[in-house]
Amino acid sequence: MADHDPSHWNRYNAKQARRAVRPLLVDALTHAGGGPGRVALDIGCGAGIETRWLLENGWTVHALDADQQSLDALNRTVAPAGTRERLRTSVVDLNDLPCLPTADLVYSGYALPFTDPAHFGAMWRRVREALAPGGVLAVNVFGDHDSWANSGTGTFLAEAQCLSLLDGLQILRFDVEDEDGMAFSGPKHWHVFDIIARRPGPSS
Repeated sequence: MADHDPSHWNRYNAKQARRAVRPLLVDALTHAGGGPGRVALDIGCGAGIETRWLLENGWTVHALDADQQSLDALNRTVAPAGTRERLRTSVVDLNDLPCLPTADLVYSGYALPFTDPAHFGAMWRRVREALAPGGVLAVNVFGDHDSWANSGTGTFLAEAQCLSLLDGLQILRFDVEDEDGMAFSGPKHWHVFDIIARRPGPSS
């Protein structure tokens, strides 16, 4: 599993720069609706692929990441005309996540599981608190069958534990990936919960 060495994330984000937008976010927008006049969070934005796509779809985006270099690169690559003023970037540590802006869409792709177990509950409360009434949450959570689960770093949950995180939300999608595959570091067994959920209440 990846450690906290910043150079690892610099290399990872550089390799990610040309991939497509993650399907989980594409699916989430079918539930969240249009972006103009609305706010999205991209927690652990990395190379900024999803952030740029959200901007292109009219969202105001708060892009959060632990790596300042990735955020600097994102700011350099956002076209100024009509989009730059809708981008906010902040350096954050998932283990000490601050209060977040209220958002109509909260997205995090493969980032939240890298929170240490001692801080995961507090991080998750911040994420839930940021979700506006009617807002959509789209995140990945790692399961306890994952080959990184014994690495001593990150949070890995049983399916029942993961479902309990969604108490009070309307679950729109809950897919389980439990199979061998590839990671940036090489072959591994993936156990991932792909989640889309909505906070009850009128959307903004």
